[in-house]
Amino acid sequence: MFSLDARKIYLPEPFNQEARISVQEERIYQLGDQEKALRHLNALQYDLVPGFIDIQINGAFGYDFSSDPKSIWEVGKKLPELGISAFLPTIITSSLSSIHQALEIWQAGVPEGYHGAYIPGLHLEGPFLNPKKHGAHSIEHLKIPDPKLIEDWNIENGVRMVTIAPEIPGAKNLILTLTQRGVVVSSGHSMADLYQAKEGISAGIRAATHLFNAMTPIHHREPGLVMAVLDHDPTMFSLICDGQHVAAELIRMAWHYNGKNRLILISDAIAALGMPDGVYQLGEQSIQIQHQIARVEDGTLAGSVLKPLTALKNLMNMTRCSLSEGITCWTKNPASLLNLTNRGEIKPGSIADFVLMSVDQEIAATFVRGELVYQAPWANLKWEFA
Repeated sequence: MFSLDARKIYLPEPFNQEARISVQEERIYQLGDQEKALRHLNALQYDLVPGFIDIQINGAFGYDFSSDPKSIWEVGKKLPELGISAFLPTIITSSLSSIHQALEIWQAGVPEGYHGAYIPGLHLEGPFLNPKKHGAHSIEHLKIPDPKLIEDWNIENGVRMVTIAPEIPGAKNLILTLTQRGVVVSSGHSMADLYQAKEGISAGIRAATHLFNAMTPIHHREPGLVMAVLDHDPTMFSLICDGQHVAAELIRMAWHYNGKNRLILISDAIAALGMPDGVYQLGEQSIQIQHQIARVEDGTLAGSVLKPLTALKNLMNMTRCSLSEGITCWTKNPASLLNLTNRGEIKPGSIADFVLMSVDQEIAATFVRGELVYQAPWANLKWEFA
């Protein structure tokens, strides 16, 4: 057991009592006024916030999950440097054998000696997408929905989230089936009109993947998938807030649709995250990074190299939301979508995944299950032992 004093605590809402927590057996034991534990961490220079949860990340630090799924654990060790305490490794449209291999790696369990971000399962972005909105996905691996292809797709086997185009033939049956299994189904890479999008939501779609990107634009007589989602309050939506994928004006518009409780920030990062400009892999595609912008050969945007704190700062600048509201979009909202009831918030009984953040919003330290898994070289953390 240990206790910790911070400058402020965000639950993600501001905590207005004494900024002290205690941690026991991987969980937050108590908040606020309490005696110091025998082990105590003085972190009064830093704000304590829930660990970030990235539900869409394709790779990082030179590793691509779709072509090298074993790398999920190597990347997981380093993501706490960015404040990420949990993530869904995202497998883009690939051969069915490649998807199966990725699931087998997750099913084999956490490697011995692993100290890194928690992986509750995978996000399968494809292969049931509309070829007219394939983006950086390989058209040759796209599939028509068939229940036989998803017989073993469930949470127990590592399928936590699936992105589907709701308008393609057979999609509704897959949405119903996956939803019944507890898998989060999200709409994306889609040409759906308003009616088709609403049909998908009625069947069980709970979110939209990178809203605005790889879907039909809003038209004043055919508002399409975007407005079907925004106009349906229970449906959540993810956004890539890098200043490249979506105009600030549209992010502000989406925020006005109860964004505080619905918007989920994602990186959609590829192998180039944390790396210099150059050529990197995304599935079977080569991606060129110039000036930290990722594109395929024809100029199509292909993921990002977006860091969570950059996305947070961009969201705050674009929408004028508060720090706590922005933090909610990296923590409580994705945890709610994935039904991670013990993560995403600082509260007694929750898993002790949290970040210590400097006043200028840099990552000083990250804890996963109460274990200090990352400390910045400059971080001034003082342990006291009674």
